[in-house]
Amino acid sequence: MTLLCNELNGINMAQGLCDLDVPREVLEGAQNALIRGENSYTSSYGISELRSAIAMKQNSFHSLDIKEENVLVSTGATGAFYTTAKILLHPGDEVIVFEPYYGYHVSTLQSLGCKVKFISTTPPEYSIDFNKLENLISEKTKAILVCNPSNPSGKVYTKAELESLGKLVKQYHLILFSDEMYEHFVYDDTTFVSALSIDSLKNNVVVVSGFSKIYSVTGWRVGYAITSAEIIEAASHINDLIYLCPPAPLQHGVLNGLKNLPLSYYKNVAVEHQKKRDKLVKTLNDSGLKADSIKGAYYILADISKIEGTTTTEKAINLLNKTGIATVPGKAFYHATSDMHLVRFCFSKKEKELDEACRRLRELI
Repeated sequence: MTLLCNELNGINMAQGLCDLDVPREVLEGAQNALIRGENSYTSSYGISELRSAIAMKQNSFHSLDIKEENVLVSTGATGAFYTTAKILLHPGDEVIVFEPYYGYHVSTLQSLGCKVKFISTTPPEYSIDFNKLENLISEKTKAILVCNPSNPSGKVYTKAELESLGKLVKQYHLILFSDEMYEHFVYDDTTFVSALSIDSLKNNVVVVSGFSKIYSVTGWRVGYAITSAEIIEAASHINDLIYLCPPAPLQHGVLNGLKNLPLSYYKNVAVEHQKKRDKLVKTLNDSGLKADSIKGAYYILADISKIEGTTTTEKAINLLNKTGIATVPGKAFYHATSDMHLVRFCFSKKEKELDEACRRLRELI
């Protein structure tokens, strides 16, 4: 869809790019590191000071007791997920994933030879049937994976839901992988709860996240995993083998951001994205493309049944041809289901670009 969008010089609301301005502190941190000559390999664990800063930041936001030894810096959250999953999972292991899912999670698990078992969630809250979930667990099941807040559904897991997951994880000796990339993108006074803060998960959780979205540096590829020191030590060897380390100056850039950006920065990101969410949701519904108001992340799944086409892919391409707006067909987030005519819009766009997208969508009326 991005390639088709580029051909039309359209508005790309397909890719999960974050159109925030990169914070000055982050840019200066990378620039100063380059000038200082910080251009060599770093430790396969990541820069020690950055690992400590990540731990301190998570501790301050979630009242945790994370230490440097619990943090691995890798090439994006995808690298953090791959290295820890490679340590903990083996070919043939079952991993339960909630639908709609993020494609990279499933692709990573499949590349490791794991069997992915899918469980659907029920919109608009994308609620979980925990009895159904427990019935999916077998002796081959080794892990459950969540994306919180969810790409693409926008679901934010409640403390009660995480505690229910924790009970199952503990009872069946599983691991919970929790992708928390969008933890600061939460709306309507919704409280984000990290899986790290749930007592029953403390010894059985791997949290992966990164700076691509919150600092708008998707191309920098600086992410991290937080889990037990033993898993971090083992995963660092896989990290060294496959990725070596993220670029040293860019690690220093996000480090400077962690050290010097005020708390208000993270709060303002949520405030600004809530306004963008409200604008796009209203426009979609006014245009006859049904959409619910999501609680987190910066994506909206919208029903485009009114657009001509037999399949959602055809409808998405017709929408692109009509409006110049690219979206992702919903089949990218479901493994085997009837075509629901859903597409994903990314609303983390510059104000001017989002306004133009809304103007084009209103013309559908």
